Amino acid sequence: MRICIFGAGAVGSHFAVRLARAGHDVSCVMRGPHLDAVKAGGLTLKVGDTAVTAEVKASAEPAELGPQDVVISTLKATGVDALATGLEPLLHDDTGVVFAQNGIPWWYDLGLPAHHPDIPDLGFLDPGGRLRAAVAKQRIIGGVIFSSNEVIAPSVVANLSPERNRLLIGECDDRRSERIAELRAVLSKAEIESPDVKEIRETIWSKLLTNMSMSVLCLLTGLTARGVRDDPAMQEVIPRLLDEATAIATRYIPDVKRVTRSVPAPDHKPSILQDYELGRAMEIDVLVRAPAAFARAAGLATPMLDLMAALAIQKARDKGLYQG
Repeated sequence: MRICIFGAGAVGSHFAVRLARAGHDVSCVMRGPHLDAVKAGGLTLKVGDTAVTAEVKASAEPAELGPQDVVISTLKATGVDALATGLEPLLHDDTGVVFAQNGIPWWYDLGLPAHHPDIPDLGFLDPGGRLRAAVAKQRIIGGVIFSSNEVIAPSVVANLSPERNRLLIGECDDRRSERIAELRAVLSKAEIESPDVKEIRETIWSKLLTNMSMSVLCLLTGLTARGVRDDPAMQEVIPRLLDEATAIATRYIPDVKRVTRSVPAPDHKPSILQDYELGRAMEIDVLVRAPAAFARAAGLATPMLDLMAALAIQKARDKGLYQG
């Protein structure tokens, strides 16, 4: 299968190595020193004391890579707009595009089941509708990643969650399809877990429960997820945040998998905190602003989350990392 990883940073590079070593024709859209090093010596994945290297095609220009059978966008929500201009050369008639990102995706309202409650206006997640114009509904595949990774040197990525590396996928309207079954099989053979998903939005909300509470707490405190969980000062804060987050999610997806404090917390900084420390654009809108909009649309009072959102936005603005 011809597979392009669009935005191959830490997670995307990890998946690219596994897919290439499983025998697929893998290409990566990447840039900067990471791109230069990959062109010179391939892409290396480190898992514990083991390191493996794969040769992949890599370019900053999608047009150099040609049409693909599937494009997996591992761009953060702040960068998916790059797809609007770069995606077309990668497409043939049947190319599917996996949007594997955190938070509420720009396409959330496309393919909604009839029983889904009305949702707020999410136009701010796709300013000007550029992605809607560039990506036809039938190409959209929802994706949720569970995998912790870090680029430790140009062309070298370390996997920090060797026991949990997943890419959960589903059609935007949750229909059963041959391409989803085929892609799940491809991922699984590459040692990227991809079990069956009944509702892709349930999976999105399930992960978002943690990101909109614990990850934002990490941003505000500078602590790892485990540091936040184990901090005595947070013992009453965390349950209240999770309760509010769960109230929002269950209003829209009643069967969403709930998060408890017993869930393992990695001793790792979430991506939103890493982005803040590195001075990169942050996923404030999809992790904070969009859930808050869902709460307002449902008439829910979420004082803890509202305070967290205001503090996170102000912290980002103070560093010039948020313009909303």
